[in-house]
Amino acid sequence: MTSFAPTPDFAAQLDAQDPLREFRHQFHIPPGPDGQDSVYMCGNSLGLQPRTARAAVERQFTNWEQLAVEGHFLGDTPWMNFHERLTDATARIVGAKPVEVVVMNNLTTNLHLLLVSFYRPTIARYKVLMEGGAFPSDQYALETQVRMHGLSPDDAIVELVPRPGEHTLRTEDILAKIEELGGTLATVIMGGINYYTGQVYDMAAITAAGHAVGAKVGFDLAHAAGNIPLQLHDWDVDFACWCTYKYLNSGPGGVAGAFVHERFADQPELLRLAGWWGHDEKVRFKMQKGFRPMRGAAGWQLSNSAILIMAVHEAALAVHEAAGGMAALRRKSEQLTAYLEFLITRLNLPKTQLEIITPSDPVQRGCQLSLLVHQNGRALFEHLASVGIIGDWREPNVIRLAPVPLYNSFQDVQRVGTVLAEWAESN
Repeated sequence: MTSFAPTPDFAAQLDAQDPLREFRHQFHIPPGPDGQDSVYMCGNSLGLQPRTARAAVERQFTNWEQLAVEGHFLGDTPWMNFHERLTDATARIVGAKPVEVVVMNNLTTNLHLLLVSFYRPTIARYKVLMEGGAFPSDQYALETQVRMHGLSPDDAIVELVPRPGEHTLRTEDILAKIEELGGTLATVIMGGINYYTGQVYDMAAITAAGHAVGAKVGFDLAHAAGNIPLQLHDWDVDFACWCTYKYLNSGPGGVAGAFVHERFADQPELLRLAGWWGHDEKVRFKMQKGFRPMRGAAGWQLSNSAILIMAVHEAALAVHEAAGGMAALRRKSEQLTAYLEFLITRLNLPKTQLEIITPSDPVQRGCQLSLLVHQNGRALFEHLASVGIIGDWREPNVIRLAPVPLYNSFQDVQRVGTVLAEWAESN
């Protein structure tokens, strides 16, 4: 490209050069009011349906129909070990070894299961550190976990908040708070990406700081898995969990994932809540007393796999893998998000009207921009929806737009920019 002009023709040129452009056609894009494809920028809430998902579920309905209980052991995809079909791709997405990951349950269930093991307060070391304004499920999980230990959330939970006049946390402030809490800090649990602002936290630095004071460190990766490159093993993270229905496109309420670092793989004495499917598979069917956990993250399983939703997840993972994994997706994500940011900032709106609260540094964000709309924000959100632009509204006045590289195009971004420019001129 020798010139830059943010026009529809320029966006079309970018799409023509995009090596991932064909993957858009592997998803069902909901129609807008005009019957044409909507501009779907809500993948940070629910990803689109892969076109292969329906057939994947039908395959399992056929196995259930024809094999019934024998489907656990027979057929082309025996259910007994179905979750293992997802392990390698999952490990690549979060930067882990296969022994460190397991696909199971849903996100908050996995968070509770991991906190049982990795929040073990003592009289002296009982504090837990999290970002203020975390997604409510995380807040409620921590609150109830603390109460289970007979502690007061107001005392035990320490929340990180931005400096006055700022919207995001500074890494140096996070690290300073960890050092300040020191020997009182039991566990750090933060989102890998803040759902509201879209800020990516420096997980490697936070983990190192937590370990330096003797704390366990974990992350809720709901908005990070499938969105940004992760290296959980190399960063030395203790534990993590994530959902798969956002950037991994595995369906509403889809199955979730969990990570437990390899250093805990051979610690059967580590306290956990146990279930049959986490028991040593070599002797599982002897039905005997005495829990012997599977090695690694698999030892946190409770029940056998939910095959129908895992079938959807397998289909979605196959699309993700075919696109080249996180490296290829991240390259396009940075371009899409930068283009959207450019189109918004060139409107030259005063911050008293609209401001982007997501960091401008690509390292500190994924494929999401959060727009703080100080005047008539809800009306703007509803206007976007009325012309087929699907975003996400968060009280009291934030519109989240997520250009997802698997199915969003540069022309999608251009369309958003055009509509925002028309709105700016009329307000």
